[in-house]
Amino acid sequence: MHPLTANEDFRLLFWARVREFAVPPSMIESAAARRMVGDWAGACAAARVDVDLNLRAVGRVHGAGLVAQVRADLRHLAPDLLRWHFPRISPDGLVRPGLTVSLARYGSTTHRGGAVHLVARTPPAWANAGQRISLALWTPSQRDAGLHPHPRPHRRYRFDLHRHLWDTRRAGELPERSGHGVGACAVDRWIAEAALLLHADRCADDVVVVRLTSRRRLLLNLGAPGAAAGGRAVPVLPDAATWVPPDLRLLHAGLIDADRLHPLVASALRPGHRPAGAARTPDGSPNSRFVECRGATHRIAVVDGVLVPLDHDPDEIRREELLGALGGTELPCLRAIDEAHRHPESLVDVRARLDHGDNAGALSAVEGLLGPDVLLRSGALRDELETAVRRQVLHGLYRAGLAGSGPLPSTKDKIRRAVRTRPRHATRP
Repeated sequence: MHPLTANEDFRLLFWARVREFAVPPSMIESAAARRMVGDWAGACAAARVDVDLNLRAVGRVHGAGLVAQVRADLRHLAPDLLRWHFPRISPDGLVRPGLTVSLARYGSTTHRGGAVHLVARTPPAWANAGQRISLALWTPSQRDAGLHPHPRPHRRYRFDLHRHLWDTRRAGELPERSGHGVGACAVDRWIAEAALLLHADRCADDVVVVRLTSRRRLLLNLGAPGAAAGGRAVPVLPDAATWVPPDLRLLHAGLIDADRLHPLVASALRPGHRPAGAARTPDGSPNSRFVECRGATHRIAVVDGVLVPLDHDPDEIRREELLGALGGTELPCLRAIDEAHRHPESLVDVRARLDHGDNAGALSAVEGLLGPDVLLRSGALRDELETAVRRQVLHGLYRAGLAGSGPLPSTKDKIRRAVRTRPRHATRP
């Protein structure tokens, strides 16, 4: 068993990587721009959140009063903030697949039976291309959610008691609800959070389960010592109330600064903070790099949309390319360009962006490295881009209800993914 410090280091490195790639600044800016003009549907589209509800149909079933409540919540929904806080899994930090999270609960009963929940869902792992989230309404009487494996809201992952994780009206509550924590557990908040949970669920007993690990549970008794749960199902303290938020831990560890946080999170955790301007490259040529070539230091850079050597004349380049085609050893500059195409230095970053559904960011990184007019050669990068396209097609079939339970990943795929996504210099817990 690894020491706690090693596990904690791994978790912090995990969250640092999530914060780097999972919710890109372009998404946050686009979603905020749409939200500020009252276009909640456009904000959802910008944050890759699909809307699977029809308010007119909801009104016919549940009445105008409930529709007004849902519409008000949708107007204040920050879908990019929801994605920022959404439960994730290791080793890649992808959103937890096949999950239904309750965002809000309306009333205790309706004439159709049961409370109505506004929920956020993620597709199963086999159809999670694009890392999309969907919004829908759910009631206990609902039996069908298409191909979704778990349509019922999860007891452990619920945001209806933690609106500050998605609602712009409540985002400022984050510091108060975070706690100070001991070993990453928000123990100083457990009593208050348990009371909120018991009140919301109208529980007659005063016992709450705190899930510490997959095998360790703690019974938190807010009532008389020794009181039992009376044979009923004991409510589970949500993860959002159990642990100190990762952003707070990253700030304290110095692994992230406020400029890299979601703006709503930064303004809550660092009141008065003003974001710094975008960093600029001093020489104006961020894509230039140096190569040791036959005893001299040469440059390669993107020129007219193509990565080329800058310190060799065209005739020499043609001779060296012919030499390489005949099986000879090319110039180090040409070998460096070929290596950049086949095994780009930022391939891990490109893969991370593709995994998190940021195709535009991945292509931008490729263009920044190889030039906008590059013709990709066969290799790992081209394979990754082609795989991303195929997975998007599979996700489309899932959304349309046309793709059964999906393909099972091969053993080779599992090994390859584990090797390429494990953070270097980090110890697995």
